[in-house]
Amino acid sequence: MRIGEIAGLVGLTTRAVRHYHHVGLLPEPERRANGYRSYTVRDAVLLARVRRLTELGLSLDEVRDVLADDAGRELAEVLEELDADLARQEAEIRGRRERLAALRAAPPGGTEPVSPALAALLAGAPETTSATARKDREHLELLDAAGGGESLYAVLGPLAADPAVLELYERLDELHDARTDDPRIPGLARDLIAAVPDEVFAAVTADDRPVRPAEGFKEALLAEYAPAQAEVVRRVMDAFLGRGRA
Repeated sequence: MRIGEIAGLVGLTTRAVRHYHHVGLLPEPERRANGYRSYTVRDAVLLARVRRLTELGLSLDEVRDVLADDAGRELAEVLEELDADLARQEAEIRGRRERLAALRAAPPGGTEPVSPALAALLAGAPETTSATARKDREHLELLDAAGGGESLYAVLGPLAADPAVLELYERLDELHDARTDDPRIPGLARDLIAAVPDEVFAAVTADDRPVRPAEGFKEALLAEYAPAQAEVVRRVMDAFLGRGRA
């Protein structure tokens, strides 16, 4: 058979056959007196095997290992590794589709690209126009982007869905133009600390949590608030740190 004939028989292009010669997957056959390659049925069998293996997703180097028989890796080993890699890709695609489904199910305007776990948490929270509540949601999105917030989301559910928490946010909103010695600050800080269940504190301060605040994060977070609001948030954060040392 000539190169065009063997290529057509196996379902490849002549360019692919020449490439397999070039990379050493297919030995060069004998040439006729006129210089044309002369392929045998054995060449076609080998070429068909190369095609099957590449269609399974094996790289050319992996195909070469398989075809090397005892000198290379066993086919079962290569296929097992390939299957594991495909399983990982499948899981990643499934996770992306779940994330897309959560985004598509979100109400208009709620299309932040967050994880399904955070999307479910935010969906359970009551609607609000509170500026400080919106900041907290943005902070959760930051945690979500860094990864590792799912254990926290699980315990935050009841707190996020509690309408009484909105009143605390509204009281914090009211301090936007206040001074740092405003008499409302201590009481609001105490109420915020009391509103946070021990389970949430444990999730935030767990030693094995995968994401830890970077250096300077506290100062950067406080800078997001007006001075009086920042004083309330600082007291709440200091209370958390105090409980962690206790």
